Amino acid sequence: MIENSMFEEEPDVVDLAKESPSYPIDSDDAVYEPRSSRLLVRGLGENDLDEDEEDYESSARLLGMSFMNRSSNQRNVASSYTRQQYSESCLKPSTKTTVVGVLILVLVASMIMVIYFLPGCTFTRKGCKKSNSTMDSIYPISTSGEPFPWTELRLPPSVYPVHYNISLHPNLTLMTFQGSVSILVQVLNETKNIVLHSSDMNISKVTFEGKEVHVLEYKPWQQIAIKFPEDLKKGQYVLNINYTAQLSNSYDGFYNSSYVDTNGTKRVLAATQFEPLAARKAFPCFDEPAFKSNFTIKLTRERKYISLSNMPKVKTTDLKNGLQEDEFGKSVKMSTYLVAFIVAEFIGVSNNVSKTKVSVYAVPDKKDQVQYALDTACKLLEFYNTFFEYDYPLSKLDLVAIPDFLAGAMENWGLITFRETTLLVGSNSSSIDKQLVTSVIAHELAHQWFGNLVTMRWWNDLWLNEGFATYMQYMSIETVFPELDMDTEFLNVRFKALTKDALNSSHPVSTVVSTPEQVEEMFDSVSYEKGASILLMLNATLTDGEFRKGVIEYLQKYNLSNTESEYLWDSLSQVSPFLSEMNLWCLQSDCISLFTRTKQRVVLSMIKAVTKLNNVHFYIMMKHSLWHIPLTYVNDSCSVPSSCKQVFHLKDKTATLNLPDQVKWLKFNFRSDGFYIVHYDEEGWKNLIDALKGDVTVLSCKDRAALINNIFALSRSGKVSFRDVLNLMEYIRNETQTAPLTEALFQLGQIFRLLDKRSEFNLASRMTSYIDDHFGSLMESQSWDLESSVSEMTLRSALLEMACSLNIRNCSTQAKHLFDQWFISNKTFHDLMRTVFKVAAQTDEGWGKLLDIYKHSINDQEKRKTLEALASTQDIRKIIWILQRSLDGSVIQTQEFPLVINAICKNFAGYLYAWDFVKENWDKITQKFPVGSFAIQSIIMSATSQFSTKTRLTETQNFFTSLGTNGSQMRIVQEAIETIKLNMRWMEKNLNALQKWL
Repeated sequence: MIENSMFEEEPDVVDLAKESPSYPIDSDDAVYEPRSSRLLVRGLGENDLDEDEEDYESSARLLGMSFMNRSSNQRNVASSYTRQQYSESCLKPSTKTTVVGVLILVLVASMIMVIYFLPGCTFTRKGCKKSNSTMDSIYPISTSGEPFPWTELRLPPSVYPVHYNISLHPNLTLMTFQGSVSILVQVLNETKNIVLHSSDMNISKVTFEGKEVHVLEYKPWQQIAIKFPEDLKKGQYVLNINYTAQLSNSYDGFYNSSYVDTNGTKRVLAATQFEPLAARKAFPCFDEPAFKSNFTIKLTRERKYISLSNMPKVKTTDLKNGLQEDEFGKSVKMSTYLVAFIVAEFIGVSNNVSKTKVSVYAVPDKKDQVQYALDTACKLLEFYNTFFEYDYPLSKLDLVAIPDFLAGAMENWGLITFRETTLLVGSNSSSIDKQLVTSVIAHELAHQWFGNLVTMRWWNDLWLNEGFATYMQYMSIETVFPELDMDTEFLNVRFKALTKDALNSSHPVSTVVSTPEQVEEMFDSVSYEKGASILLMLNATLTDGEFRKGVIEYLQKYNLSNTESEYLWDSLSQVSPFLSEMNLWCLQSDCISLFTRTKQRVVLSMIKAVTKLNNVHFYIMMKHSLWHIPLTYVNDSCSVPSSCKQVFHLKDKTATLNLPDQVKWLKFNFRSDGFYIVHYDEEGWKNLIDALKGDVTVLSCKDRAALINNIFALSRSGKVSFRDVLNLMEYIRNETQTAPLTEALFQLGQIFRLLDKRSEFNLASRMTSYIDDHFGSLMESQSWDLESSVSEMTLRSALLEMACSLNIRNCSTQAKHLFDQWFISNKTFHDLMRTVFKVAAQTDEGWGKLLDIYKHSINDQEKRKTLEALASTQDIRKIIWILQRSLDGSVIQTQEFPLVINAICKNFAGYLYAWDFVKENWDKITQKFPVGSFAIQSIIMSATSQFSTKTRLTETQNFFTSLGTNGSQMRIVQEAIETIKLNMRWMEKNLNALQKWL
């Protein structure tokens, strides 16, 4: 599975298309008025709010831990006990009398206590029923009130599925479905229980070996169980289950979807999304990756629909009431999360690649947008068949565009499902749009080997699926479609992964996973992008195709099986023994930096990035284990061609590298192929900066981009001052290449937004002037005509979007002119339309035109750029309206809600409104998007990542703490809080420097 934001700057996630009412925005529609945001206007920013607000306990306290009671030291003091004074005239009893009296009292009290505490049944003839205290205290209670015979979230390994026969009949009028499943199971160890998964089903009948049996259900773990009076012996048995259920109205399981065609008719369909934990919502099953099985599927449908599943259709049978039943062939052995089926009114086009029929399906209105995907899929399938030396094993491969789809795409074996934006390409789509579609197709096709053919045993090793698919998507496109400039895109991906991995709240590529929320959270940039970055580093270190040989060995040895990370390292070690030492890159979560001294003797130190709240020891030596770093470098005598690269294997905490006397400077991490940040001493940085000021071409464009990325990262961690950053940036006036320029614009844009959100308007204005001074002439030289090169399109878009957002270099005037031309023409699409639309959306007339375009366009790339522009408005009334409509799905698909939040939060006008909206609608949001999912991660980071004050920090901490089990334990919450603290620390340290040097 892939998320769209793996390819785009903005998050990308989706709901069911509803009918779009064609009414204008009325002021009465905008009823939402967030409390805290009402106070924030220009001139009254965060710095003016609650600055003397009481400090909370340690800011290092993470979510899920209780806040200490600040009033705990204000306990009531008990009043003194005053002893009563008896009259001395009273007679005292004798010692003997006192002793006897006390014994009698003790005896009476003991008898009373025995009678009181013993149950009444003790004194009856039958006595008390003996309770199984062990059973009652250990086993959870099922819905029937009986003890449920299993105590873990993971299923027991004693029973294994061999084959599923699944029959389903979805009713697309009532939005329900009937189902039956017959499971051939293998009992591996004698057991009295069969435990499997089921969620949100009404089970009507269960038989085991033809005899009806009683089923228990424990809903919190989505498990059902059949208990037997005697142990089941080893062997095979048949379990049959009949049930009914509602088609899901979210994005997982067997869910209903709808869209409105060009004639205004509402169309409905049913589709599936099972990864990671939702096959259990469509049929009872052993819903864990390790329980691979074969599947035979039958689907009953109305005649106007078609049905699709993983395997080719083998026959269609006419039934009563005008229904038909499609039966599909027996599947290859696969995990439940890869099962898929669709019932819809789709049409498709096909072509053949070797022994495989490749087809692309879409709604009829978009049949002219599928050809690019078909041609691309065929070329990539041919490439993978050759590269892996293992042909795609199925006889068909379908790619289907779903109108409502949460992820970017899903790699179901033989039936890959996509969001329309990531599969369809219209005649007016730009090359950048094609780059996105090609990337997603390449990723999902790579999964047919990595994930489908060879599958991780459990979700802790998700990177074996996603890291490999991400790496292969870039590598394959560079080979098959070099014109799409994926090399630069992959560099940006590595920078993103380094940023995430530098956080304390990050996690190792392979990590412990238990709960459903933890499983959802594994779908993040560490599993995808860090995993891919590690694989690139390995491939760049090896020679003569050794990496490919190891990969082929891995696929051939473990095909149709489940694996763990160690299995991969074992296979790679067969071709290169030193790779056995590289597994630590998957078991550690820290960003590695290297301190170097550029003299004739270079001292290299292995250090671990650690971000503390105090300003002490941001970097410390590795404590527990040493990393093996294949350290690459070039020097001033030879620095650009690949042949210049030299490798030093750093295995100890410190090492010495001897250099010839004539070497002036070193650049480590050649082309940023290694997954680490490099920090030079003062002389090292000075020598590199001086070299760039003299001639920018002394380093490759990737190396120049890496220097920019690394020095901003080191500034963020407090290792270098912002003055050092500005020293490097002085060379940028002479830069012309896409990678370093876009990285510099991205980093400076982040700082501008932090200053703007903090209401440091004077500094924000000076940052605008700084950007204008260093990039203005390049911005002004950009053409507004159509461009063909993807690299030039990318650079131009970054430059002009920054210029228009800062309102410099006459950019907005040019954009408005282009929008007017575009609107009255045939609307030929243009790669600059995202920038142009954002400018147009700042006026009432332009915003209204864009809303009309969004409602009626059938070009999905156009719709998405239009929506982002609508959300960039500075009009608060419109911001509130678009927040409401994107969450309720009435005009804007709910699947786009994360994108809307991200776009609004980039601008000053609405970012606090968006944050308040998220807080006040959290329950609704988590009903639509699972806790821990990528959508939730995107929403949280978009809403909070630009906070930099104590007020916002405590507000964020308090909100997420209040959620309890509905989100407080998420790793992304810890990441959000850590990011705010880093922003605060950076601001505190650098505000004076910004005042002095900007």
